Amino acid sequence: MSQFAPHRARKRFGQHFLHDANVIANIIDAIDPVPGQPLVEVGPGLGALTLPLLAECQRLHVVELDRDVIPRLEAACTGRGELIVHQGDALSYDFGALAAELGAPLRLVGNLPYNISTPLLFHFLSAAGAVRDMHFMLQKEVVDRMAASPNCKDYGRLTVMLAAKVRVEKLFDVGPHSFNPPPKVDSSIVRLVPHATPPFEIPDPALFADLVVKAFSQRRKTLRNSVQGTVPPEAFALANIDPQRRAETLSPAEFAALARAALKCREAVTPDTP
Repeated sequence: MSQFAPHRARKRFGQHFLHDANVIANIIDAIDPVPGQPLVEVGPGLGALTLPLLAECQRLHVVELDRDVIPRLEAACTGRGELIVHQGDALSYDFGALAAELGAPLRLVGNLPYNISTPLLFHFLSAAGAVRDMHFMLQKEVVDRMAASPNCKDYGRLTVMLAAKVRVEKLFDVGPHSFNPPPKVDSSIVRLVPHATPPFEIPDPALFADLVVKAFSQRRKTLRNSVQGTVPPEAFALANIDPQRRAETLSPAEFAALARAALKCREAVTPDTP
């Protein structure tokens, strides 16, 4: 008999515990963990992925916010391999520092809380230089947006910002019945691989981000109107982009080109002084 009472999923942590053995096996196959790799699981919960990951790699770091599940997780993993627990919020955890400590890029995996998935993704992007790859379970709708192409309804800010940092590959879908409690949405597994070489130049990341946010916050407007104040009118000609186009028609590379043109126009107006 377990020394622990049954654990109830906590809504404030966005907990939905995976239990489907076939889905778990498919996720492990997709990750393909190898001993010696610095593998980090984000939000391990009760260990549905933790135990099979440990069986493959024998050493695993986990970042877990819920203090109540950590003793259960440690007890379940006793004798199965080396589990290193980092108690804390993944939204503020310094993954770059962990990679520096371990001396190698991290492999991040996890069934991410759906209520904070987008902020988590942007936090992981900030550490993309310290990451080899990422495999996450997310809400299907979010993964569809991540992997979308221009000129479709799912294409938006998340798509463009991810494209600047990582290659996105949707792997497979997972139904609600695979979790306890079942979420009200379908889920998907996605693979993110940071670019070895940036696909396009972004000299001013803050300007690029501001441009993308403004363009998609008013996506029904033409770019001439939606990015006023961020992109000077003359920048459109410099980037060879029609200002009558709308945000969803631009590729990530075109957004980068428009941001570069806007920066050049700004620098021409306010040249550096000696």
